[in-house]
Formats: sequence, C-alpha cells, structure tokens
Amino acid sequence: MPGMTALVCTKPGGLAIAQRPAPRRGPEEVLLQIRRVGTCGTDYHIFEGLHPFIDYPRVMGHELSGVVAEAPASSGLRKDQVVTVNPYISCGRCIACRKGKPNCCMAISVLGVHRDGGMCEWLSLPERNLLPAEGLSLDAAAAVEFLAIGAHAIRRAGLGEGARVLVIGAGPIGLGAAIFARIAGASVTMMDRDPGRIALARSSIGIEDLLLAGEDAVAQVAAATAGEGFEFVIDATGNRASMEKGFGFVAHGGSYVLVSVVKDSITFSDAEFHKREMTLLGSRNATDADFNRVIAAIRAKQVPVEKLITHRTTLAGALDDLPRWAHEKSGLVKALIDIA
Repeated sequence: MPGMTALVCTKPGGLAIAQRPAPRRGPEEVLLQIRRVGTCGTDYHIFEGLHPFIDYPRVMGHELSGVVAEAPASSGLRKDQVVTVNPYISCGRCIACRKGKPNCCMAISVLGVHRDGGMCEWLSLPERNLLPAEGLSLDAAAAVEFLAIGAHAIRRAGLGEGARVLVIGAGPIGLGAAIFARIAGASVTMMDRDPGRIALARSSIGIEDLLLAGEDAVAQVAAATAGEGFEFVIDATGNRASMEKGFGFVAHGGSYVLVSVVKDSITFSDAEFHKREMTLLGSRNATDADFNRVIAAIRAKQVPVEKLITHRTTLAGALDDLPRWAHEKSGLVKALIDIA
C-alpha cells in the first residue's frame, strides 16, 4: 500500500500535513479507511500544549468513522462496511478489564492521545475496537464516541423515569448527557456560563429549562426545584470551580456525577456531603455497551445528529480551521474533518 496523508501536531501550536507510511494490518486487526474525524476539547488542548499526557509529534483524532478495507475472515466484518471506533485500547488483563470496565483500564491507550489517532487516511486497529454502524451515515458514526461519553455518565448515575437532572456544561459532552437523560425519561435542566451555549442547547436538542451560571446560580437552582436541589447533577464543564460549586446543587439523597476531569484537587464540605448522604461518582470514557446504546438511539432517530454537527473541514483545511476553533467557539457544537 502506498503512503498516506496525515495531519500532525508537531508541537504546541504547530500543525503540519505530512506523508507517512500507510499501516499494514496486524494480527487480529482490521485495516480501516478513515472517513470522518470529529474534533473535540482534547484535540484543542493537545494543540495548545495543555494536555498532560502527550508526546509530540502526535496525530490527533479519536472520534472516528470509516469503512473496512481488510479484516480477518473470522471477524464477521466485510469490506466497505461502515464502522465506528471505540478509541480506548485496553490491556484486557488488569482488574478493571477483568471486571468488564476497559474504559478505565490501568494501562489504557487512547487513540490520538497516547498513540497516533485518526487524523489520517488509514488505521489498523484491534477488531474488538470496531463496532458495526449499519443504518448510520459516516457523519453519525463519527459522532457516536462523544455521545457515548454522555450516555455512559447517565448509565453510571442509574437515573430513571421522572428524575430531576441538572447537566452543567452545554458543550458536546454535556449535550450528549442531556440527550440520554431525556431518553431515560428524566426532566432535564442545563446550566452554562455562556449565553451562546445556552442558546445552542435550546436550538440543537430542544432543552427549554436553562440556567445561566453566575453569582445567583444557587438561587436559580433553589427556584427551579422548590428549594430541594436536583436528584442528579452531571458536571461536564472541565472547570474546577464549577465542579466544586455543583456539590451545592444536589438534593438530599441525590447523586453527583463528574464527567469532567481536571489536574487539580477537588475539595468539598464534608458536612454538606454527609448531610445530604450524597453519592459521588466518577464517569470515564465509555464502553461498548454505551456505544451500542448510542447507535441504537441514532437509528431510532432519538438523537438530532444533524443539528450537532455544525462545522466541517478537510485535513488540509484543518491547518487553519482547528487553531481558530480552539478559540472561536461561537455556534460550534461539533466539527468534522472529511477524509476521502
């Protein structure tokens, strides 16, 4: 196979189009032609030099869809089949993997972070990390991963019909969490400090109960819940101050799910935590069960994917577009890179 084109983050603030050798299919792997790549906060952080686990140069990209080029005969995958990619390469041996939680594998290797990802034309990946996406467009298949993170958070929370849920952070992950909370039958309110994000939550997924974060956030939550707080609070902000403040929005007997991850320590009042007998949960990445849940929901037209994909570019166009999107997020929910 000839070489391939890749978009490489050469150093913080540096992007380049490079020609690289195309991969050969490894044992128990599938050779995949990448067709769509979603860009996310992780990619922007890598570009800006803010990601703690990166060695440069790095090919970014972990929100992927593609078509099968070559697969083992035993795989059941066929040539030209559309697939979505679970980008979390797990060891299969550690305690988390043995318990069916490869999303928090002790030796996890994430495409586009710990190893080169999908902003290129070809990848050879373990068969277990590919999920058939019949009935989904290439665009929709590339959106499955970020939606699965929100779906996983909702599954972790264990919420059900009629639950009152507050999702803090109206970015792509928060929107995904809100979508799957609503599918589960919850009453969903969203909060963000950016009026533009609040407007996007209404226009893209139809959330009407919206709160603008600020100094009066506590009063707003009290007014929205008759002073009781929310049974479930999901934080998807990636902001330490927001994560700490969210403890005060949880109802007595309620649960707080941190989808966000920051390098800082998170502190909270033990007295308030115990007074509420609050459940605190971390939610990391997603599992195949979450990916399949999202695929089924998209097939059932429960997810307005077309409203979530707001920007597009190509590998060459991303040289200019990705740095701009890292700072100019007005109207941006999800940007896709089209490949081939």
